[in-house]
Amino acid sequence: MTELARFLRNLRRDAGDPRETFAHRLRIGLAVAALILLISALR
Repeated sequence: MTELARFLRNLRRDAGDPRETFAHRLRIGLAVAALILLISALR
């Protein structure tokens, strides 16, 4: 469980530039959405 918490903490990445932060969060969100779509398609 601590590895998961460490991984999620590293994904957070608070950059000084708001555009970089937004782009990073958008990429993470799209990756999670693709993962959910893939899992639901396999069921």
